[in-house]
Amino acid sequence: MCAHAQQGTPPPPQVKVNVLNVCTPSAEEQKEISAALTRVPKQPAFTRDFEVARGRSTLSENDVIRAGGNSSASGEPVTAAWVRMRRDFAPSTLFSNVQYSFSADSKQMIETLVLHVRDPKDFSQLSVEDNASAVTSAAAMLGSSTPVSRIRLERFGKPSIVLARCTASPGSPPPDQSAYEPLFRDASSVMDRYRALLQARQTVPGELAKVSSGSQNSKTLTKPAVRRKKPS
Repeated sequence: MCAHAQQGTPPPPQVKVNVLNVCTPSAEEQKEISAALTRVPKQPAFTRDFEVARGRSTLSENDVIRAGGNSSASGEPVTAAWVRMRRDFAPSTLFSNVQYSFSADSKQMIETLVLHVRDPKDFSQLSVEDNASAVTSAAAMLGSSTPVSRIRLERFGKPSIVLARCTASPGSPPPDQSAYEPLFRDASSVMDRYRALLQARQTVPGELAKVSSGSQNSKTLTKPAVRRKKPS
């Protein structure tokens, strides 16, 4: 019976964990990032289709940490105003569409550009991201060409490749990332180019102002009415 029971017991599931080396990717991974950045069109042909959206979202603690911020000490939810734009490429282009987003909360602002591949043979999408402290305005951040701090390459059937600017950890100095500056520079050029092509500098500040205005109007509408005492 023991032998039968042992034969009928399924083996434990195998768990495979992929650890991304975001601070010091290998030489081969650097080549893949460089090749993907090189294939981004400098003068793209867009179709007439486009999207502009705006809104406000409540971020969970995991969202805040993933974005590089710290959770609120007071425990109050963190809300972020955002603007998203999308343009489609001509059918002959490697990429199917480009999506640009800008989000701002009380601590930081994040700018993200994502290019989706039409036929994902080598990779499916390329994304670049930068961020700045919320002590400045969105218009100031957009006007200063903030350098890219994170590059992500989603590969078809393989783990992603990520390169991020890394800071010092407790007890150790920051890693030497001088070898990756050309990649950060090329990614920043892509962000600059598409920020201009999508007219983000003109669109984002106005759309964020509408989000703020809508939030204020909502508070006014939901404010409880003041009950007045009737004269005796």
